Amino acid sequence: MKIALIGYGKMGKMIESIIKEKGENQITFIANTKNQKALTESDFSKCDVVIDFSIPSAVIKNAEIILDAGKPLIIGTTGWYERMNELKKICHQKDGCIIYGSNFSTGVNLFFLANDFLAKLMKTQKKYHVFIEETHHAQKKDSPSGTAITLANGILENRKWLKQWTNSSELSDDDADETKLAIISNRNDDAIGEHVVTYYSEYDSIQIAHEAFDRKGFAEGSIAAAEWALNKKGFHSFRDIIKEMLIGAE
Repeated sequence: MKIALIGYGKMGKMIESIIKEKGENQITFIANTKNQKALTESDFSKCDVVIDFSIPSAVIKNAEIILDAGKPLIIGTTGWYERMNELKKICHQKDGCIIYGSNFSTGVNLFFLANDFLAKLMKTQKKYHVFIEETHHAQKKDSPSGTAITLANGILENRKWLKQWTNSSELSDDDADETKLAIISNRNDDAIGEHVVTYYSEYDSIQIAHEAFDRKGFAEGSIAAAEWALNKKGFHSFRDIIKEMLIGAE
């Protein structure tokens, strides 16, 4: 499989390292967003699939160019989800294939499923309040993390009295609002990624957590998504692909 990379930060370099180490695939093109070079369809002429870990503001334009080039696209960039419907429409209009994910770690996607299951169990338990805490490296541009937003959406879908999530660096009096779900974001230099969902009542608390030890898991997941995308059409979430692969489609 021949892969083109957009974005050459921590994740782009990790993907490159894994591909070189295993020798099973090949990188044909790397677009470093720092060099400001405008992408064209010809940049992707030699690849089979494109993996994008760039910047949120470039996601839509990148997708248009890549789909016009007839290549499937894996989007690991986060922070663009308010334009989800627009991107989905573009994908269908161009009869292409896009796989997006707030996190490409298999473990995190299992964590998403665990979060959904717990949220369903707690859907009538109003005596329990809930909040999410996430910790990442200081260079992470978006806050809260895309993973935290995915977790929040899973909770909001089941606890209908919660109307929206809020984001801050610590719990405050405003987070006592029973219609809001608090996401607390921490940024530390050495952190890779940690997410904790806490339900608490007057009497006890329940927690589920995921901590990443190495970014390699995220990178390997994006390569697995690229392999799955070959000869596919449509707009897919990596979460749904993992669910189908691991536990079967419902």
